This record gives sequence, C-alpha cells and structure tokens, in this order.
Amino acid sequence: MLANRMHAIPARPSLITHSADFLREALMRGDWAGQLPSERTLCARLRISRPTLRAVLAQLEREGVISAVENKRRQILAMPMSGRGAVSSRVVALLTPVPQQAMPPFVLFWVDTLRELLAEAGYQLEVHASPHCYTTKPSGGLKKLTQRVQAAAWVLFRSTSTMQRWFAEHASAAVVAGSCAEDVELPSVDIDYRATCRHATIMLRQKGHRRIALLLPDSTHGGDMESEHGFREALRSNDDDGSVVIRHHEKAEQVVEQLESLLRRKPAPTAFLVARSSHALTVITHLLRSGHRLPRDFAIVSRDDDAFLEHVVPRVTRYSADAAKFAKRLSRLVMELVQTGHTSTNPVRLMPDLRRGETV
Repeated sequence: MLANRMHAIPARPSLITHSADFLREALMRGDWAGQLPSERTLCARLRISRPTLRAVLAQLEREGVISAVENKRRQILAMPMSGRGAVSSRVVALLTPVPQQAMPPFVLFWVDTLRELLAEAGYQLEVHASPHCYTTKPSGGLKKLTQRVQAAAWVLFRSTSTMQRWFAEHASAAVVAGSCAEDVELPSVDIDYRATCRHATIMLRQKGHRRIALLLPDSTHGGDMESEHGFREALRSNDDDGSVVIRHHEKAEQVVEQLESLLRRKPAPTAFLVARSSHALTVITHLLRSGHRLPRDFAIVSRDDDAFLEHVVPRVTRYSADAAKFAKRLSRLVMELVQTGHTSTNPVRLMPDLRRGETV
C-alpha cells in the first residue's frame, strides 16, 4: 500500500515549467501588449536567472506564443492556452527491446538513476519494452507507439540504425543511450567502446599476444560497431598473425559453439576480448570446464563490467564504467531537449576504468 501511495505522488514541476506557466498567465491577463519586456525585466519579475529565462522563452516560442528575438525583443504572436493546458507532456519514454527484469545490472542502475533525476525535474520515466520496434522494418511499430505514447522525449536503448533514422527523419525528440549509426545525427551518450577495445588490444599485444579474438554479439548496435573499429585500429597489419572478429547470437550455447570453433583453429587465439560481461563469464567457465588454466593457456578481458563479476575466481580483467555518471549525462541531454527543443548532436563518450584481474 505504501508503494502505491508513493507512486501516486505527482511529479514536482521544474522551475522552467513554473516560470512558463507564470508568463502564460501574465499574457492572458494582458500585462503586455505587442512585445515582451527585456530579458532583464523578466528575470527580475520572475526571480530567475537568464539561462532559465531563455529556456522558458524557447518553450513559448515553440508553442507559437512569441517570436524569435528581433531587435533584442520578442513579439507576442498569440494568446497562450490557459493554465496547465499549455504544458507539454511530462513523460519521457525509454524504448527497449527487453523488459526491465531482463536488463543487465549496469543498465538497471542507470535507468533507476535516470528516473530519479527526471522526477526531480518534474518528469516521469516510462519504460516501453517493444520488440516489434527492433525488427528490420520497424516503421509501422514505431509510428503506432509514438502516436499512443505522447512523450516529451524518447530515450532509445539498444536501438538499431533503422530505428535511429526513423526518429531523425520524423523529427521526434530522441536521445540515444548508446552510439548512433555513422549517418545519423541524434544526441547520444555511450561508453567509449572504440577507445576501450583499442586500449585492451594494445595491452594484450604488449603481453605478447599476437592472435586475439574479439567476440561480439551479431548486432548493428553502434557500440559494438565502435568496438570492432577500435580493435582493428590497434592491430598492425604487418604484425597480425590471426587476430579475428567473431560474432554470435548471444545465447550461451552459441557463444560456446563459436569458442570451440576458434579453439580448433591451427594456431588458435591466445587471448579473448569479450563484449558483454555475461558472455565473458560464459567464455571463462567453458575454458575452465575444458581443463584450461587462465591466464597460462588463454588471456581473457571483458569489455564490460557487472556486479556478479566480483564473485568470479580468478578475478576478471575488465573495464568498469560509472552508471551514475552515465545517467547524469543522459539526463542532462534529455532535459535540454525537452526544455529547449534542441541539443548538441556531438556524441558524449565516457571512458571506463581498467580493473586489473588475474585473467591476463
């Protein structure tokens, strides 16, 4: 019962929302005719900073209530809708191919942190698990979903390049929790997988490994594509004796199948760089089950980290990102987008920390 009551508490309006409501009411009363006063006057009357005021004015400009700046003033174009009716959606929708219970711990952590940060600003995060939007032809599903869910902005998790292009072409407010395809310009936040895999490959080569296998899911996710780019950048063609990129379909038995295929090669790889912490665990346990010793026989590096790897023996060498920092950067982009209608499309990339273990 207590949980139900807590969920029923309405979100607090942000300062920008409150100030925009105040200005609409002033316009409805006829406080000004023709044009708005100067920004200095408005800041003093609303008791807000100039950056906050400009976010408020940008909101009213998008609503068609006022014009863009002309000779340092803004013209009043139309009377706003009264009160709260003018306020846009207070929902931010997270689009995902899997339900929350199937998300990795790292993702669950940043989703919960993002929910808290958005709630502080007066927005509610809704999670929509819609596998039909992740097909090769997702336009129909995306159209129905975005019509049904009136969101102020969308957060796209594990989005495909086709999905990203759809949101970009339909001018829908969206932020990618991940990396964009090369021909897509949407704001995005991701781990710097390119730099991570480049660093890991160089580290393995410095340890004497010349046959390194990068194991990736068979997907078009931007982060996995960036991982392959970083891996190849670290390899010198005149010194490459069999390094390879292997893709799989994410199930444990498929990872094992690809691993066995690699082990049958002559000569076989001596080191494995593995994307996704769960897949790294599959590789480690299968090698140990097969009688191999780590790192005597094979070196293992996990591109990603999760809490369960703390309990693996031998300790796994891996890269650990800060989920709270990820959520904060994502929240910053989302709030800028919903409050101003635009944001920079320069990708935000976070470099994880190397956690040295006993598998290299």
